[in-house]
Amino acid sequence: MTGPITAGVDGTEESLAALAWAAREAVRRDLALRVVHAWRFQPDTAAEVADRGAQRDWVRAAVREAVSEVSGRHPGLRVTSDVLEGEPADTLVAAAAEAELLVLGSRGHGAVVGFLLGSVGQQVIAEARRPVVLVRAGDKAGSEVAGHEIVVGQHGSPEDSAPALRFAFETAAARGASVRAVRAWTLPPVFSYSPASLKLLDDAGGLEPYEKKALADALAPWRERFPDVPVVEHVEIGSAGQVLLSVSGRAQLVVVGRRARRTAVGARIGSVAHGVLHHADCPVAVVPHE
Repeated sequence: MTGPITAGVDGTEESLAALAWAAREAVRRDLALRVVHAWRFQPDTAAEVADRGAQRDWVRAAVREAVSEVSGRHPGLRVTSDVLEGEPADTLVAAAAEAELLVLGSRGHGAVVGFLLGSVGQQVIAEARRPVVLVRAGDKAGSEVAGHEIVVGQHGSPEDSAPALRFAFETAAARGASVRAVRAWTLPPVFSYSPASLKLLDDAGGLEPYEKKALADALAPWRERFPDVPVVEHVEIGSAGQVLLSVSGRAQLVVVGRRARRTAVGARIGSVAHGVLHHADCPVAVVPHE
């Protein structure tokens, strides 16, 4: 059974933009919308809402107002809401597990300002088993127009990139948009060549033709499954994050894959996803590897 599109809200401008984005996507995909506020009692809040019960009532009222507004904008949309008390990251990760995708707000550019939810947001992105979309406060429906592409990064084998490519093509099909599939490559150090890799490069006619063939092979099953989605194959030398950002100016969504890694201080997302999330102006979808 297909889950809802879930939006995490906390009353900020960024989260309300995320809610609006999630509602539009739910309408396009004919899915229900679930609105979730991950709430934790804040005893040092202003006196008028410092009491646990009063604070919970205040949060619920804010969620009801947000739901009422989005329901008025999309009368046929099925909307449910939950105020869930607990650790925000754990709550949102659990909500994502029941969703088709999770949508959150993000603010600012650069590593200092970071995500709307700070380390919570990074933990959710790293641990969620479903796609997570980050939306900035300035996002508008007008950016989701013909001519604005779905940009997706392709890296590694077709199997590695399949989840991100699937998400990109499904989104493009729902929006009547094109897909720009980006494969970035760099010159490997000489000592990394092996007889087998040299033969592959020789058969392909060189490094760039090899990279182009790798991208074409990864796209082949998705072109077949979505024949009406126009596709641009983009192969460019450079770091993956920089190349993706260089083509994101006319994108309505950038899609990147992620393979989270565990460190002594918790889960971390890859450098490409991290860089695109911080610097892309359009919404960014982070899709976990299966």
